[in-house]
Amino acid sequence: MSSKVQTAVRLNGDLLEALKERAKADKRSLNNYIEKLLYRDVGDIPNDTTKSAIEEARQGKLERIENLDKWLEKL
Repeated sequence: MSSKVQTAVRLNGDLLEALKERAKADKRSLNNYIEKLLYRDVGDIPNDTTKSAIEEARQGKLERIENLDKWLEKL
């Protein structure tokens, strides 16, 4: 998992208060609520597990499934 990095931003006071209220209503910390909003806006950023799976697929290390029914029978 990516490490957290501390940063500082300047926000309008009214905006900050609205964010705090919404975070509280969502039962989240202010930091977690802002992260949630940013992830929603920026889009999905793959985590380390997903990055690793993508790399394995690119290197041809994953089994190719030609017939899903046959593959499921093997399980």
